Parts: sequence; C-alpha cells; structure tokens
Amino acid sequence: MTAITSNLQVVNHAITQAAYMAQRRKESIELLAVSKGFSAVAVREACQAGQRAFGESYIQEALDKIELLRDLPLQWHFIGPVQSNKTRAIATHFAWVHSIDRLKIAERLSAQRPASLPPLNVCIQVNVSGEDSKSGIAPGGLVELAQAVASLPQLELRGLMAIPAPAEGMEAQRIPFLKLHELMQQINTQGLALDTLSMGMSHDFSAAILEGATIVRIGTAIFGERNYGGNQ
Repeated sequence: MTAITSNLQVVNHAITQAAYMAQRRKESIELLAVSKGFSAVAVREACQAGQRAFGESYIQEALDKIELLRDLPLQWHFIGPVQSNKTRAIATHFAWVHSIDRLKIAERLSAQRPASLPPLNVCIQVNVSGEDSKSGIAPGGLVELAQAVASLPQLELRGLMAIPAPAEGMEAQRIPFLKLHELMQQINTQGLALDTLSMGMSHDFSAAILEGATIVRIGTAIFGERNYGGNQ
C-alpha cells in the first residue's frame, strides 16, 4: 500500500469518526483532496485509491494536471484567489469555484462559462476571522453579494467557504465554523437555498464537521508536506 493510499484511509476514517460525533451521515461530507503543489502522479495515485475530487489554487499548474489526467474521472475545484485574467480558464475547466469574494469575478465567470457545460458550482468566500491578510468578503456584505451571485446565469450558488485563523483546541476551532454556518442559515432566510459549507483543512476538519461542513479541503494529511507555504 502506498503512502497516499494509507493516508486517504486514515483521513476517511477520521471523517467517519467526526461525522459520528456530530450525529451526521458520513456521506453528507465530501473529501476534497487539495492537490496544489503536488504532481499529476500523486493525483493519479489518489484516484486509484478511490478519490475523485481535487482542489487547485494556481491556474497554470492546474491546467497542466487536468491535461495529463484527462483519462481519469476527476472533478476539479478551484479554491484559490480568483484573478480577473484567469476567469476564462477557470470557467472552462473547473466544476466548482470556492473562492468568489466580489461580484465582478462572479460576473466574469458567468459570462465565460461555456454554454455546453452545466452551470458552474460556486461558493462565496467569507473572511470570518477579520484578518487583513485573508481573502473573502466581510460578513456584513455577504447577503447582498449572495443575492447578486445567485441571480447570474451559468452559475449555481451552492454555499460559503472560509479559511479561519489557526486556533488551538477543538472548542476554539469550532467558533468560526459555527459563525459561517449561522451566516448560511441567515442567507437562506432571505429566500436562497444554499447547501454547502466548504470549511476545514488538515488541522481542523473534525471541528468543521461538528459545525456542519459539507466539504473538507485536505492536502497535507493526504499528500504530505509541500515545499512552499500556504498549505491547506
């Protein structure tokens, strides 16, 4: 058994345990393997172990992998900051975008999504910790942005995403995830029907699952340490 296969088994078992603690079905939580910074060979190995959904943050790196792995039944998620000059490639090659934080980007993705493809699933990234260094809309502007994004053709607004500030201990980790869950509930009282909370990474996904995560973004615990910063 390879290291990636073994790691996937460990992560999936931990997701199952967290789901049990939360009194949720394990099937209600999707594992998104964050493959940014890792090779197409590593992605292929994870696919052979049963993983299908992969997250990328750098468009050229992602496009190279997508081309090399076209023979595999993979679903690609873009999880990094979206630049205006990258929207056409993202709209064309990805099934999901987790990191919309302004209307201009959403409008470009909508306009550039090929009509031959199903609507692009999108999440709005929220800066739940109020960090100046983090992308994401402030909670106060979220409802207005969500309503605008939901009205765009060729996009399907599915939910919210967050990357909270690191915290030590389960209880501290749960606080920002609860805040994101409450924000989704608030939006849904405005007539929308969001169903996705993209939250939780290698160090805090159990806390995220306890607060309702439906997608956990895990890279390091599956693939190992990267050679550069910004691990998911």
